[in-house]
Amino acid sequence: MTENRAIFLDRDGTLIRDAHYLKDPAKVEIIPEISRALEKVRQLGYFLFMHTNQSGITRGYYGWSDVFACNKKMLQDFGWSEDFFTEVCIAPESPEEKGRYRKPSPKFENEMTKKFDLDPAKCWVVGDKWIDPQTGMNAGMRGALVRTGKPIDEDLLSKAQIRGVPVYEDLNEFAEKEILLSE
Repeated sequence: MTENRAIFLDRDGTLIRDAHYLKDPAKVEIIPEISRALEKVRQLGYFLFMHTNQSGITRGYYGWSDVFACNKKMLQDFGWSEDFFTEVCIAPESPEEKGRYRKPSPKFENEMTKKFDLDPAKCWVVGDKWIDPQTGMNAGMRGALVRTGKPIDEDLLSKAQIRGVPVYEDLNEFAEKEILLSE
């Protein structure tokens, strides 16, 4: 039985501050307090993946090069190497396009599960919107929400509680409570 575990992370509102249709790398604002926790999680042998919906590409608001430049700036600002994430999925589809990589589709998570022999029960999908933990649950993984992006209202809190989805202030608190304390 596989022991491989992973965390799939949303970008906007989770790793960096949420900015509406971010295309300018100068506007990338990292959430610095999460860096050390993610580095520790990685040292424990977790694969780290980034899965980000970027419908601004399909809508014509920005191009692939803008997304790549923002990702590069994020990595530089954190002080992470270009290979910090095992793999990155940029989903350019609009919300109307189904069955591809746009979350809550688990297509990327399922592909990475096969490619890296991951045990879904030992994997998480974490982000600031319901589609993030929903993606995890769709892939047989656990999901968590963080409060560093879109506001989490009472309806979403209730939904999370009913579905067993924990809510954390940020990725640092998530890592401390779900990963580091259990090692």
